[in-house]
Amino acid sequence: MTLAKYKEKRNFKVTPEPSGGEPAKKAADKHLLYVIQKHRATQLHYDFRLEFEGVLLSWAVPKGPSLDPSVKRLAMQVEDHPVDYGAFEGVIPEGEYGGGTVMVWDTGTWTPESPDIAAALKKGDLKFQLHGKKLHGSWVLVRTHGFGSSSGKSWLLIKHRDEFASTEDIAATEPKSAVSKRLLADIARDGGGDIEKAATGDPKLQEKPSTRKSPVKKASSKKASAGAGSKQRRQG
Repeated sequence: MTLAKYKEKRNFKVTPEPSGGEPAKKAADKHLLYVIQKHRATQLHYDFRLEFEGVLLSWAVPKGPSLDPSVKRLAMQVEDHPVDYGAFEGVIPEGEYGGGTVMVWDTGTWTPESPDIAAALKKGDLKFQLHGKKLHGSWVLVRTHGFGSSSGKSWLLIKHRDEFASTEDIAATEPKSAVSKRLLADIARDGGGDIEKAATGDPKLQEKPSTRKSPVKKASSKKASAGAGSKQRRQG
């Protein structure tokens, strides 16, 4: 595992993202980090990350995770990230790689169901359990022959059928940060980012129905009253 591509894409004199040293060596019994970062960059997407061999293996999931086992979500594998990136929540300056607002949408640990993680990754069929604040239970990442298959970067993120499976749209019902309880717009505001852009990744506020009467109705009402008065004069 290497962080070379991660470092090549970023100017750490400008971006607040962690620069990352060499991949950290972890004790064999240490829990492996799992994190999903909601990222409003050019487009809104969710960065799904699993710690392995001192780095965070990373996939960009455009529509976010689904609890419904019948729904297969595209997950495009991207460069490995440093483990300390898992705690990053803030604003990447516009013009920089990935410029926009980043939220720690979910975090916790993961345990492999596949007996050999490296072999499962090579095969393109990684089964695992998530122990997050929002996501739980059994999942799988499967390499696909669809979009981006020529480079082996195209995968599908799928929920297995268990007690945690559901038709709930968790991306919509749980829009806030798992660590700071903020929305993207709040994070952008606190970090000096583009609040309007960040807010497009938050749930839309429902507009309250107007209590003002329509001018057309008022005009019609006056016309009706005038007509009634003329009728009464003719009858009188």
